[in-house]
Amino acid sequence: MHVLQTVVSFVLVLSVLVFVHELGHFLLAKRAGILVREFAIGFGPIVFSRRKGETLYAIRLLPLGGFVRMAGEDPEIIDIKPESKIYLAFKNDLVKDVWLFEPVQAAKMVSGSLVEMDTEKDLFLTVRLETGEQVRYPLHREAFIHLTKSNEMQIAPLDRQFSSKTVGQKALTILAGPVFNIILTIILFGIYTSVTGIEAKLPIHTVTKDSPAQKAGLKPGDLIESVNGQRVSTIDMLRVQLVNSKGKPVPFLIKRGNQELHLNIAPKKQGEVYIIGTTFDERQMKRKATIGETIQEGFKQTYNWSVVILDGFRSLVTGQISVKSLGGPAQMGYLTGKAADAGFIALIKWTALLSLNLGIFNLLPIPALDGSRLFFIIIEGLRGRPINPNKESLVHFVGFAMLMMLMIFVTYNDIVKIFFT
Repeated sequence: MHVLQTVVSFVLVLSVLVFVHELGHFLLAKRAGILVREFAIGFGPIVFSRRKGETLYAIRLLPLGGFVRMAGEDPEIIDIKPESKIYLAFKNDLVKDVWLFEPVQAAKMVSGSLVEMDTEKDLFLTVRLETGEQVRYPLHREAFIHLTKSNEMQIAPLDRQFSSKTVGQKALTILAGPVFNIILTIILFGIYTSVTGIEAKLPIHTVTKDSPAQKAGLKPGDLIESVNGQRVSTIDMLRVQLVNSKGKPVPFLIKRGNQELHLNIAPKKQGEVYIIGTTFDERQMKRKATIGETIQEGFKQTYNWSVVILDGFRSLVTGQISVKSLGGPAQMGYLTGKAADAGFIALIKWTALLSLNLGIFNLLPIPALDGSRLFFIIIEGLRGRPINPNKESLVHFVGFAMLMMLMIFVTYNDIVKIFFT
């Protein structure tokens, strides 16, 4: 039951984050007039789908991501060979449906062999009727090509394609996904603050025997004012400073009554975290937040954690942190289960952190991610024309392959951490 709860919690949390991310892409694409072919949660085979308007909304088997498939992101290819037998249905004298198989239709249809078709610019098709006469018919802007009974495709005129939009429209459409995740983070941190209140100070409740804190002279009742020159008023802010210390002595400013003490404390590593051996009096730490403070804390916590996440990426690139410390889906699932065990409020905070990580990670200029696509769009704006789509696709393909290799590596790390350490 615990394993099931962990899996369900992780799938639900990840699905929410992916939905919000893809919703950003979707809404800005629609605003730019781009034809969105599919809005999908997950990858792999379709489990459930429903078409509404011009978009197919789908849930796919593997709940580890999602996508919004926009017309014109890749070259539009409708593979119908000349002389193929086709069946046409009309709406207001325009061809609205084209079948490559004989459909069951009550309405009057025209059938014949395809001679020529343009689905992007001039929007027409020419058909050789059974009498031998060739007739050119205008295509409806929202015509559907029914390739098989289970595979249909709406045509996309050039002005409905992603590639035809301005640099600004394309950039906003790509940027919207990560931005929506960051907005969700702000909202979730605000909710968390409204429930738990604001941590305004760190009064020490107990000091563990023979701990770094006791050896440095800390006592119950002391207040931690700052660490390494940075004011800390929450346990999270303290933990960040301890992790950044890497176990080296860190200057603490302590308030004891009316006195101010300057102490150097070397944190001790315990698992993946660093500790000094204290607990805090939570009854004296928190106070109810006003509406204004709730909103402010949403932005403040998002900013503070963004700094931490970006510093982690920097440390990874410079080699200060080993790639072995990276976590993948298995570890995220495990920690999500732990957060769910701790209660709904803890799960809200963990979801906020995952959403922020997803947003920031996608903004990095790594091939196959939104940041890389933004980079190519910026280059297009600077040079006045897009980069060869085939070259860009190759870069994203290679990047995706490398990400999959990294995913396999971190998943192996996750398994080792969770089950063998």
